[in-house]
Amino acid sequence: MSVMQALWRRRASDNRSMRRLLLPLAAVSVFGLGACSPALDWREFQPEGSGIVATFPCKPDRHVRTIKLAVQTVRMEMLACGADDAQFALSFLDLDDPAKVSTALAELQTLAAGNLGASRPESQPATVPGMTPNPQAAKLRLEGRQPDGTALQEEAVFFAKGLRVYQATVLGQRLRPGAAETFFAGLRLPA
Repeated sequence: MSVMQALWRRRASDNRSMRRLLLPLAAVSVFGLGACSPALDWREFQPEGSGIVATFPCKPDRHVRTIKLAVQTVRMEMLACGADDAQFALSFLDLDDPAKVSTALAELQTLAAGNLGASRPESQPATVPGMTPNPQAAKLRLEGRQPDGTALQEEAVFFAKGLRVYQATVLGQRLRPGAAETFFAGLRLPA
């Protein structure tokens, strides 16, 4: 999770819920619990109440947590599953003010980098069909470590539609080439 690590440390006590939500994904990936499937079996889902269509390589479980962001305390829902030694997750939350969307997108990116201790994330603009254009929409590639020192790779896309903010993440010790791209290409926000 540099400047990003400092933010994480400063906000760590406020964001224990988010950390509890994200670190188990890393642990599941590292210990291979998601490795039951030898190949990725991509299926399209439209999770109830999410406003998005996503393609997962496995059947996702749904988790809900309340997290405290700088802009407001929110209810975050996450759909996550493990396949081929990687975790695939799609999170979304709703804000109460359009002026908070850019700040929330930036903060989620900072927290993602901070969770891994990634010092120099690679970033590029993100586009998802149907998303609301936002200068903070981004795709990150991160390399870092778990608290026990285990190396991890993460690719994540951060975007929004209206007041709903999304984060799609692929996390593992070594990501299969193209897996994150397939996951991200399967995202779309129907009208």
